[in-house]
Amino acid sequence: MTALEERAPGERAPEDGGRRARRRRPGRRAVLAAAAAVAVAGGAAAVALNTGGGSGEDRATALPPNTTQVTRQTLKDEQTEDGSLGYGPAYTATSRLQGTLTTVPESGDVIKRGQALYEVDGDPVVLMYGSKPAYRPLRIGTEGSDVERFEKNLKALGYDGFTVDKEYTADTADAVEKWQDDLGLDETGTVELGRVVFAPEPVRIDSLQANAGDPTGPGRKVLTYTGTDKAVTVELDTTDQRMARKGAAVEVALPDDTTVTGRIDEVSTVIQPGEGQGADPSTKVEVTIWLRSSKARKAAARYALAAVDVTFTAGARKEVLTVPVTALVALSEGGFGVEVVKGSTSSYVPVKTGLFADGRVEVSGAGVAEGTVVGVPK
Repeated sequence: MTALEERAPGERAPEDGGRRARRRRPGRRAVLAAAAAVAVAGGAAAVALNTGGGSGEDRATALPPNTTQVTRQTLKDEQTEDGSLGYGPAYTATSRLQGTLTTVPESGDVIKRGQALYEVDGDPVVLMYGSKPAYRPLRIGTEGSDVERFEKNLKALGYDGFTVDKEYTADTADAVEKWQDDLGLDETGTVELGRVVFAPEPVRIDSLQANAGDPTGPGRKVLTYTGTDKAVTVELDTTDQRMARKGAAVEVALPDDTTVTGRIDEVSTVIQPGEGQGADPSTKVEVTIWLRSSKARKAAARYALAAVDVTFTAGARKEVLTVPVTALVALSEGGFGVEVVKGSTSSYVPVKTGLFADGRVEVSGAGVAEGTVVGVPK
């Protein structure tokens, strides 16, 4: 009743023939590594300077080489990556019928519910809407969710006289015969497997895997298709997967620098074969972002395929106290602290760390406030 649908991964070339230089903001991983390095060095200094002591001990000599102030600001854990604007993932329609392809669509054609996706031996294979493929013929006595899915489509196409439910009855068969007559098919009342292809919505033909006149049969690929809405696809390293949360908002910068908002619709793991003989495969996180708002659709309408910049936000903290990551030291008694400078003396004050972003870190504690002067390296 439907062709098999499978993911056809692959990145389309951008319209402008190449990608722009990546603008990548520091992620939390890089900042944490820096914090760890600073903590080790700072901890050694703290122990050496606070022999037998710990946080809170005043020092009158060897003040830090530089100072800065604790500031209050909004921190965002952001990262900007290259993306490809297109029509989202492509899926493959695979024939379940034996015969000869007599009609195939052209790349870019849009097929809607009830229309022929392609023809085998002069008979149409029809597109209907649904999230799951068919897997068996439908005839009187068949029961299941696939029956209900087909009947919903039959009703939407204007056929009636049956109840939309999970049971394929004689009334359903009568409506199917009328549908078959309108399509020029034999009026059997049975929907053969492979006669219908299910997709969630109208489809846009992406590419052809076979041509009119080619033989076809069960398991043979006919064409690939996408949705009709614009979408952005981004590949992330697995270490950056925290950036990709389904439903999260992202900012998409189009080639004309217009910025629109999209939401992450799908996050999947893709294994790519290694380049060259003996090379190990690599694992990437593929993120799909649909541009469905009216503003985003309008802004992206002029582009078929293009390179874009996508800014992900993994976390944000509004109006928090922050210091440069390099201001952190590891205290002899454990944990992090900062060196608070007052005049000609300084002391190590323990702090609790929060979000790391853009080379700064959120801090809190009894000894720090907005404007507090803390030590930093040169």
